[in-house]
Amino acid sequence: MDVLKVSSQSKSRALAGAIAGVVRENGRAELQAIGAAAVNQATKAAAIARAFLELDGLDIVLIPTFTQVMIGDQEKTAVRFIVETRHPGV
Repeated sequence: MDVLKVSSQSKSRALAGAIAGVVRENGRAELQAIGAAAVNQATKAAAIARAFLELDGLDIVLIPTFTQVMIGDQEKTAVRFIVETRHPGV
């Protein structure tokens, strides 16, 4: 499964649609963001995706983790969000 890379310029509603589509298809999605603005966009998109998926009877949870990524010749810390479905009301 591909990781959805989020930037500070990512459109939260478009990203939410991508998250919802991946979750519908695979039951989970992964997002990766570097920097506060990108983390903000990822969080907003997950909240919007949750509303989209509620229409399908699905609920999601967000599990944040840190990961190291190489950009050019520099190692950077990214926030990786794992988006998984859960049963509503849990």
